[in-house]
Amino acid sequence: QKQPGSKPVINPVTSRIWVHRVAFLGLCAIIIFFHLLPMQTIPTQWSAPDLLICLSFCWVVRRPDYLPALSVGIVFLISDMFFLRPPGLMAALAVLGTEFLRARSHFIREFPFLLEWAVVTVVIAGVLLGNRLILLILMVDPPVLGLSILQFLATSLAYPLTVLFSKYALGVSKITPAELNR
Repeated sequence: QKQPGSKPVINPVTSRIWVHRVAFLGLCAIIIFFHLLPMQTIPTQWSAPDLLICLSFCWVVRRPDYLPALSVGIVFLISDMFFLRPPGLMAALAVLGTEFLRARSHFIREFPFLLEWAVVTVVIAGVLLGNRLILLILMVDPPVLGLSILQFLATSLAYPLTVLFSKYALGVSKITPAELNR
């Protein structure tokens, strides 16, 4: 029972979870901000990786408790608005992709990194292909096929760098069995 005048005890596990949730939202805001900066005015012949997908998939595979589905949906809905994409389409696909990975995260954590990367690459392909197919069905002009393929390749190749950054700079490593028992 709490004594009058005593300081509340903060659970370090809960504190770490909330710090990482806020850090995820902050990183996504930074990614969106830099994506919107006009770096050049001439159209490019290549497509940058979708770092929001990389970051979301990395965190949901390694620490599903750090990334609730609501955060993913909000971040991608906001990015849909800023990037002038159909509102909610990429948000829905990203939530489906993260929830697919979250449901299998206990298996994926046991995999060696190359197999984890392969599984995430398949899910990235599914999200980007699903986006393209839905745009075609709704008769909305999808991005150029070549740029979409380049974006898929760039996103897939950026995943290991995102994992390294998340692990060593942010401390988002795979959840241990001891942490699962808590």
